[in-house]
Amino acid sequence: MDMSALREVLLSRPDASMRFSLPDGGSVPAHFHITEVGHVRKDFIDCGGTRRTVAACVLQVWVANDLGHRLKAGKLASILDISAPLFGGQDLPVEVEYEGEAMCLYRLEAATADDRGLHLTLGGKHTACLAPDQCGVTENACCPPGCC
Repeated sequence: MDMSALREVLLSRPDASMRFSLPDGGSVPAHFHITEVGHVRKDFIDCGGTRRTVAACVLQVWVANDLGHRLKAGKLASILDISAPLFGGQDLPVEVEYEGEAMCLYRLEAATADDRGLHLTLGGKHTACLAPDQCGVTENACCPPGCC
């Protein structure tokens, strides 16, 4: 989900509470905070020698011991508005950084409204060979010697 789509959903229900569901079926505690909004850019060369760039809007979600805290959708929309200069008008995909048992980075797959507020669905991220044609990668094998 891109930043503009998230903002649209947030503004459609500004007084709504939000909840994050994790890919494993668990959820982020309801008293979460958004402690950072970042423009994260990664420049790299894949195993086939191609230069690549990826960028995302990363929301850092943190849970403290203030059990009564609830971030409303409108407040998150205003946080995104304040961070807009970081993105220079780019409408980037949204990712969520959350530390459960380990620090994890998730894709924001969907934000939907229901009778309980806004439901933010997180999906996993995966690694892959980006140059399978050059490395000879098949579904069941890794790169041949000399590639990676």
